[in-house]
Amino acid sequence: MSEARERLLDTATRLFYAEGIHTVGIDRIIAEAGIAKATFYRHFKTKEDLVVAYLVREYDRQRDVLESVPGQGADGIVTIFERLGELSCGPGFRGCPFLNAAVEFPNPEHAVRKVVDDYRGWFRDLMATRLRAAGHDDPDRAARALLLTRDGVALSGGLGDNETVQAGIRIALAQLVTHG
Repeated sequence: MSEARERLLDTATRLFYAEGIHTVGIDRIIAEAGIAKATFYRHFKTKEDLVVAYLVREYDRQRDVLESVPGQGADGIVTIFERLGELSCGPGFRGCPFLNAAVEFPNPEHAVRKVVDDYRGWFRDLMATRLRAAGHDDPDRAARALLLTRDGVALSGGLGDNETVQAGIRIALAQLVTHG
């Protein structure tokens, strides 16, 4: 990846996450990245292409982090949700970048929504795989419940509702204890 493309993505990531995708214009990203407008358009045909690249990069980052969580089965899920809880209650947390993007791009056929759907499907599959390894009696249903819990934890964390984040973590862990 070229240095200019990297700077564009770094700048877009910071601004999109902090302020929202639709509120941040291309000219501001270009100015803060310190590149020429022609350089932007050499790397991205449209702002939407930049948004997709931002989400794909975040998806890759989260996949690398979550797939490297040690422990198979329930132990790994516990660790994932504990980390999610810590992150969600931390400074600067503004919610899930995928859910935030989905709100701004309501058309389910849009390329941005496709990345969001892919990410959520991947997370659900990761949970189901770990639940199967733990011998869960209904890993697909429980994985959907864990995805819903993850979404709620991220949303509550973005709103600064740390008590609800902690309640969500307890609900996720109860899925493992009562059905594992």
